[in-house]
Amino acid sequence: MPESYEPYLAEVLIDSETLQKRIAELGAEISRDLAGLRDLWLICVLKGGVMFLTDLMRHITIPHAVDFMAVSSYGVQARESTGHVRIVMDLSTDPAGKNLLIVEDIIDSGHTLDYIIKLLRARNPASVRVCTLLNKSERREVDIPLSYVGFDIPNKFVFGYGLDLDELFRNMPFVGVADEEAWRQRRRELA
Repeated sequence: MPESYEPYLAEVLIDSETLQKRIAELGAEISRDLAGLRDLWLICVLKGGVMFLTDLMRHITIPHAVDFMAVSSYGVQARESTGHVRIVMDLSTDPAGKNLLIVEDIIDSGHTLDYIIKLLRARNPASVRVCTLLNKSERREVDIPLSYVGFDIPNKFVFGYGLDLDELFRNMPFVGVADEEAWRQRRRELA
């Protein structure tokens, strides 16, 4: 296991201070826009969304509950979902009649989130909205209605702040761009 992320970091894309400032702004926007809604549930998509969720919910001043979903995309090629998704962990609460705000770390092609939205809408919630920290719109293959976006980012392989490199380095307080060649070399050495 590598001791440090540094050999695999090409650049810091979004530093910690910028992340926290924008997350506070998102929390204020959500609190303002959704004030008066009953049964607001933040639905975190695991694992990547956890850091974003915990920071975001500290800035949401209106009453809300939290639930979690874990999904697995199979048929993944070159870090891209083909849209074949299975639910690994479903919600613990029935979403019928509730106002749902899906909290996602990153939206890329849109296939996985499209599946989640369709699944949740079939369960008759009062509403479904999406809040993503990172949006790679140039990679979008499926149209996803986004209510809240933290940052539009370029088509780069990112990690940190919940996003992983093969399950590592989710704990970084920033979003970094991976040095893909250095990471591939590490994987070859471990094989």
